[in-house]
Amino acid sequence: MLSIVVPLLLISGAAIYIGFGAVERNLNDRLREDLELVARAVSGPLSQALSDGNELVMGESLRSIFRIARITGASVFDEQGRRIDSLGLADRDVTNSASAEEAIVSGRLGGAFRRVEGKSVFSHFTPLLNPEGQIQGLLQITRKRSDFHRLVASTRIWAVSIWSVFAIAISLVVILGHYGTVGRHVGRLLSMMSSMKPGQWRVTESASGPRELRQIHEGLAAMGARMARAESEIEARIERERELADQLRHHEKVAMIGRVAGGVAHELGAPLNVIQGRAHILERQPLTDSMSRQVQDIQHQVSRMATIIQQLLDCFRHVPDSRRPAVLAGIVSEALAQAIEDERCRCRTLESAGLELEACIRAEPIRVELACLNIIRNACQAADSRVRVCVLAHERELEVRVEDDGPGIAPEHYEEIFEPFYTSRPAGEGTGLGLAVVGSVMKEHEGRVQVSGSALGGCCMSLFFPKEDKK
Repeated sequence: MLSIVVPLLLISGAAIYIGFGAVERNLNDRLREDLELVARAVSGPLSQALSDGNELVMGESLRSIFRIARITGASVFDEQGRRIDSLGLADRDVTNSASAEEAIVSGRLGGAFRRVEGKSVFSHFTPLLNPEGQIQGLLQITRKRSDFHRLVASTRIWAVSIWSVFAIAISLVVILGHYGTVGRHVGRLLSMMSSMKPGQWRVTESASGPRELRQIHEGLAAMGARMARAESEIEARIERERELADQLRHHEKVAMIGRVAGGVAHELGAPLNVIQGRAHILERQPLTDSMSRQVQDIQHQVSRMATIIQQLLDCFRHVPDSRRPAVLAGIVSEALAQAIEDERCRCRTLESAGLELEACIRAEPIRVELACLNIIRNACQAADSRVRVCVLAHERELEVRVEDDGPGIAPEHYEEIFEPFYTSRPAGEGTGLGLAVVGSVMKEHEGRVQVSGSALGGCCMSLFFPKEDKK
């Protein structure tokens, strides 16, 4: 309103004022012309009547003036400015009138606003000529000043009224137009901006309004999209850092357990060897059946403890990188040969496939053989009757797949089974270290382990090794 409407109204008011002044001057000129025409119309008969001294014709001529137009007064004066005859509002003497003196001297029509008998009028003087063309008198015609002003005032009222209506219309148009084309769209933008907050940066409403506001809307939507992406990246980074922190704590715990397990295993190795030696000495002595069974139990438990210690060392020890090219199928064949001798696999049918593949991996054969042997033994222990071992070649990987027809593993335990000391078997039947060793070996060889259901009905465990590049 202040920057557009008010300047427009001031300019239009000034234009109306200037125009009204021109109209007022034009109206005054027209009124004067009307008096001049009336004066010219009766100046001939009055001049003749004045020359003849005919007062009757002079009086009738003055009365005819009042019938032609709205006249306040009419008077006839001689050449010395003395009044001869008059009707209505008129001067008694015009000897002191500059307009009358100018009309007598110059012979031109003239007039001016003046006061006659206390009233403001416009007085018009017209010279009256004799037949020889000499000035013999003056005709004065007066009209009230208010007649002029009444018409001007009416015009002024109309002008002010029109300007006021115009100002109101302009104000309404600007206010309503501003709201319709700008205000409500700006309100929508402000509402959208106030609703933007963490987690709600996306702008879903479509752009509307003038082009400039649509551009602002599009810029706001683009900014919201960038904020949403940045927030997602920050959340992902925080989640990743949290996962890394968890992994670091886990690795630190595993490392600590490894150091403790290595120390315990080292300290227990010598006493176990002594116990096992004493058991062999007792076994060579003549013993009763009961004592012989007890000695065998001692040897079995010592052997079991030695196995646990060896698994602890295999799981937590740091192995230097001594990998070299090796044929995976050959390593699996060696593991199968050892598994056949294991009492857990003697009552199971071991099937194999793909042992003829010549594809190589970069590996420490003993460690890979240990991993393969562990999953074969686990499969034999879980199977009802069948275990199938396959070596498969993929585009960039080699797979060792071991399947059984046992009860399988629930999917929610797929990740847990590789944790140290985790076992689903009853106490005394498992240490929970076999698959932990497998996970450790696969990390050493940059491979991966995949657990799923088997076509035989039980569990399928696959070890994936990167292929060795051929040179």
